Amino acid sequence: MKSVQRLALVAGGLAVLAIVAFLGLRGGADRPAGPAGPPAATGALYAVVLEPQQAMPAIGEMKDWVLTLRRPDGTAVDGAAIAIDGGMPAHRHGLPTRPQVTADLGGGRYRVEGLKFSMGGRWELRFDISAAPGPETVTVVLDM
Repeated sequence: MKSVQRLALVAGGLAVLAIVAFLGLRGGADRPAGPAGPPAATGALYAVVLEPQQAMPAIGEMKDWVLTLRRPDGTAVDGAAIAIDGGMPAHRHGLPTRPQVTADLGGGRYRVEGLKFSMGGRWELRFDISAAPGPETVTVVLDM
């Protein structure tokens, strides 16, 4: 009788582990529910907001974006050198294009061109920023 109870406990435990693993692969509670505003992230030195110049692009559509760069206190950061990289960590691939900052628009705003998302899902964009406060990489997460 005890072996039947042990077997039932083990089976129940395995079922719980399977459910937890499944939710973890899907993104579970860490996955943002949807955009409450434009994609943004804050590091120790910089706060980044990324917005499409027009409507949010469709999958596979190339659009220009505007990156707003500020210090955490809200001061605009002009004259920064910004390199862009990223990809889909869950799929283990990078971006399908090589986006770059093409213009300093002033007021801490920069035009980003060449950004395209080849499929729906969670994307991470890493902005390597060099400006007067110092170098820092800030990662922005987008769900497309």
